[in-house]
Amino acid sequence: MNDVITLAHGAGGRQTAELIDRVFKAHFSNPQFTGDDAAVLSIGGADLAFTTDGFIVSPPDFPGGDIGKLSICGTVNDLSCMGARPLYLSCAFVIEEGFPLAKVEKYAASMARTAAEAGVRIVAGDTKVAGKGQVDHLFITTTGIGQCLAGVHTSGTLARPGDVVIVSGDVGRHGCTILLARNQFGIDADVTSDCAPLWGTVEAMLGQTKDIHVIRDATRGGVGTVLYEIASQSHVGIHLDSQSVPVHPSVRGVCGMLGLEPLYLACEGRLVIVAPECEAPAILDVLHRQPYSQDAAVIGQVTAEQPGRVILRTEIGAETMLPPPGGELLPRIC
Repeated sequence: MNDVITLAHGAGGRQTAELIDRVFKAHFSNPQFTGDDAAVLSIGGADLAFTTDGFIVSPPDFPGGDIGKLSICGTVNDLSCMGARPLYLSCAFVIEEGFPLAKVEKYAASMARTAAEAGVRIVAGDTKVAGKGQVDHLFITTTGIGQCLAGVHTSGTLARPGDVVIVSGDVGRHGCTILLARNQFGIDADVTSDCAPLWGTVEAMLGQTKDIHVIRDATRGGVGTVLYEIASQSHVGIHLDSQSVPVHPSVRGVCGMLGLEPLYLACEGRLVIVAPECEAPAILDVLHRQPYSQDAAVIGQVTAEQPGRVILRTEIGAETMLPPPGGELLPRIC
């Protein structure tokens, strides 16, 4: 591991994991410290999920959303992945001196609309103003608390051989959208971020069955990084069928031109679900009837072979190891 922090340490891949293990886990470790999307805490007889997330997306406005919408979706979705109904959020703003007040108000309004859709209340916050050049326009941090549904227990440690892997929709759209919004490659493509609050999707799915082992949202590092995390946490192998992975044609085209792997581009409205194979038809039926998961699909299976690895079956039927996540081309995507 490098002796200085690089952009790769914030990208959600191998360097991020090394940073967490070497520094944060080493100093903060306790029985509640978690590698999942939120910690589950038993307080007063109730199981509560608790999480926090920082958002520094560049540019702060993009097709399909903005940093305000993103800051609510990210934290709501982390709570939802633990089977917790999002209840309350706090938010902290770090604003660069000289940033237009009208834009601050615009992003606050976007947060309010998204929170209303998710059924969550913003109840506390903090504001700091940094000197010119000390912050890239605006950073937002949101912290959330939710109440876990009875009978639900999800964790990256619970994947079992024989389970299937489901994604709730096409992958890589948010990362591709941010890439194009930066206008660095002169590519014109019709791509919109998948940024969305997913509690309604998760609630409908858990209303059908609570026999779901893992729910994760594929943000930094995309679906590929999430699958490697699950394989490591559960000590299992994961086999994917490349032809079953839903990818929007425009995203596939951009990735083809730039040599990118859609599985490693960020999503902000997609779930990775691991559940017993017998539950898959019912789960897919529910997902296909929800507004943000109509393209849900089974993309692979959990196996006992090759623990810690993700194996990809190619279009011609050959099998190859999906390269483990490393550095990230797009560090500023969430």
